[in-house]
Amino acid sequence: MRSVFFLSDQTGITTESMGNALLTQFNEISLRKERMPFIDTEFKADIAIVKIQSRFIQDGERPIILSSIVNPIIRNKFKLECVCFIDFFETFMPELENALEQKAVQAMGKSHGMNDQIKYYRRIDAIDFSLQNDDGITVKNYEAADVILVGVSRVGKTPTCLYLAVNYGIKAANYPFAEVDLKHDKLPKILVPYHEKLFGLSINVDRLHQIRQNRIPNSNYANINTCKTEIEAAEHVMREYGIPFLNTSEKSIEEIASNIMQRIHLVRKF
Repeated sequence: MRSVFFLSDQTGITTESMGNALLTQFNEISLRKERMPFIDTEFKADIAIVKIQSRFIQDGERPIILSSIVNPIIRNKFKLECVCFIDFFETFMPELENALEQKAVQAMGKSHGMNDQIKYYRRIDAIDFSLQNDDGITVKNYEAADVILVGVSRVGKTPTCLYLAVNYGIKAANYPFAEVDLKHDKLPKILVPYHEKLFGLSINVDRLHQIRQNRIPNSNYANINTCKTEIEAAEHVMREYGIPFLNTSEKSIEEIASNIMQRIHLVRKF
C-alpha cells in the first residue's frame, strides 16, 4: 500500500482531480489517498509533515505528495528525503511565465475564490435551479432550463444535473420516466413543448438491477425483469422521438456531463 497526499492551501479539489487523473494510469498499484486542504501557514504545514512522516514509518515506502501550495516558504517545507514531492505550480508555472512573458502573481484562492462574483452567482443560480427542478417535482420552470435529462429511475439524472450546475453553470432539470409514462410508448405530454431541450440517460439492465437492489432489496422495483422492461420502453420512446441519449453504465459523472455538453452544444456559463 502506497500513501498519496493531495496538499493545497485552499480546498484541494483541483489538486485531487489533477492528481487522480495522473494516478489512474497506474491501476495495478494499491494507493491510500488523502486530501489535506488549507495548508496556508507554516504551523499547519508542520502538523501535516508529522502525519506524513508517520505514514512513511508505517508503510515503509516514501509517501507521494501532490501539491498546489502557492507560498514557496510553505511549499519548500515538504521537500523531505522521506517523500516523493511533486508540485503542480513548480512543474507548470515557469513554462507559463516564459510563454506569457509575465511573472505569476502567486496569490492563493484564485481558482475557487469569489474574484468574479458574476460567475459565482451564475453557479449558485444553476445549483438552485437543479435542486428545485429535480425528479419532476415541478415542470413550471422548464422554459428556463438549458437541458432536461430524462430516463428511468436511478439512471444518474440527479447527480449529473448537479455536476452540470456546479462545473458548467448549466441549468439542468430532470424528469423520470415513470411506469405509467412507459406503458403508452409516448413522450409525456408535459415534455412535448421542450422536446429540443431533452437529453436521455440509459443504462445496462444488470447495472440498473444492482443499483436498485442496493436501494430497495428484493422489490418489484429492483426486479431484473422490471429493469429490462423499463429500459427497453424508455429507449424506444427516445428513439421514436429523436431524443439523443447516452448509456451511463461504464461512465463517470464527469464523462456523462462532458458528453452532454458536447453532443447538444451547451456552452459553459462561466
